[in-house]
Amino acid sequence: MCGRFAVTLPDDAMAQLFDAAPANDLPPTPNYNVCPTTPVHAVTLRDGRRRLEALRWGFLPHWYEAEDDGPLLINARAESVADKPAFRKAARERRCLIPADGFYEWTKDEAGNRLPWYITPPDGRPIAMAGIWRVWDKGGSPVATCAIITCPANRTIGRLHHRMPVVVAPEDWPLWLGEAGHGAARLMRPAPEEALTYWRVDRRVNSNRASGPDLIEPIGHDGADQG
Repeated sequence: MCGRFAVTLPDDAMAQLFDAAPANDLPPTPNYNVCPTTPVHAVTLRDGRRRLEALRWGFLPHWYEAEDDGPLLINARAESVADKPAFRKAARERRCLIPADGFYEWTKDEAGNRLPWYITPPDGRPIAMAGIWRVWDKGGSPVATCAIITCPANRTIGRLHHRMPVVVAPEDWPLWLGEAGHGAARLMRPAPEEALTYWRVDRRVNSNRASGPDLIEPIGHDGADQG
């Protein structure tokens, strides 16, 4: 799954990387502790043009009468996203890319304490997580919302958790966004084993109020050292 992530690229660098026109209301960066229900950066395709805009992380189906009218839908499973009533229309028509430097996952020690890990590419390059989005208009004003697509974890990430976000390679961005025809479903697969590594980070990130670059500093062995 994906329940927290980090993003540090400035807006102009992000817009250039994705060749997208930036909106004026983007959330501030860097943010080392992006949490559900907050605005996140997302690359969408509107009227044939890429846009870098802010979406609420927490997908709101059309039947929700209020933002808390049902479960918080921050993730959508790749295996069922095309069939679930909440997601299927967005999966066909409104896919997006959600930039990140890396994301967090948790394990537990023998005492049941939650131990956070930071997962990121070994070369430090940003990733683009696959997402879906829709505009929810049952509140006082329309809200553009999104969810991150998850898939079964590869062997590397499987040491921490059985699922991971779908990471879309740069050459596949046009297909995922809908610019390159049909076939985006084939992209909903685990990233290659070598695409991501991980290391332990301080438990301070367990709080959604924590902030700062020290949240991603390693305090233990990284994923390359795990057998």
